[in-house]
Amino acid sequence: MVPVLVGSALAARDDRVRLVPALAALWGAVFIQIGTNLVNDWGDYLRGADRDGRLGPPRVLEVGWLTPAEVRAGIVASFLLAAAAGVYLAWVAGPPVIAIGVASIAAGAAYTAGPKPLAYSGIADLFVFLFFGWVAVGGTYFVQAGSLPPVVLAAAVPVGALATAILVVNNLRDIEGDRRSGKRTLAVRLGRRGGRIEYVALLSAAYVTPVALVLGGHAGIAALLPLATGPLAVREMRRVLTREDGPSLNRALVGTARLHALFGALFAAGVAIG
Repeated sequence: MVPVLVGSALAARDDRVRLVPALAALWGAVFIQIGTNLVNDWGDYLRGADRDGRLGPPRVLEVGWLTPAEVRAGIVASFLLAAAAGVYLAWVAGPPVIAIGVASIAAGAAYTAGPKPLAYSGIADLFVFLFFGWVAVGGTYFVQAGSLPPVVLAAAVPVGALATAILVVNNLRDIEGDRRSGKRTLAVRLGRRGGRIEYVALLSAAYVTPVALVLGGHAGIAALLPLATGPLAVREMRRVLTREDGPSLNRALVGTARLHALFGALFAAGVAIG
């Protein structure tokens, strides 16, 4: 929801907001995310990444709440519902939306499925940044305004960075289990220290961006509103930098997701104010 909110706030700032395309973008984004999460559960289960002793919350296949066939049906249904929004958006905003939608669904399906899943090759972090940041924010703006100014892509950086930070915490928590199962996440490749550096760098990028936009004359002083979440960011950085146990990193996972939501809401409000 955060990328759509920020993209729509940027459109509102430019007097280009269109409610129905914005809601269609939200619909598509939500169902792509649901489908991707189901693919993640399904792919990890089939590859044996969800084993006894997993540190994260229960997964439906791991505990037997659903069958692989049921999850697979959910994946198909989710992506079809997302595609329905894409058909409408392509009608109102043109062929570029088709490319955005196809690429988004393909990336979601390839996250832990297919011969070379993104999550198993260490490049998932890049794809999360691209699709939660530039693609989702930029796409939301485009379907309303019909154009894509560079400042929109710049404003998408905090959204993508904080979404990627959520993934980093998840991968740091699961680093040992992923290493045993052959899941070569970026945290596995870089090691715990490298993953922590990545986390700090992502949060730093998020907080530097509003300042850069204001100093560059691309946003008003209200765009600095998300800096009020700084104490939350410091708290989560301390957890990530000092803790290795599952419960603590689960709290950091929730805390980083909360930070993403609060930062995004304040950033959107500040951008819309102008």
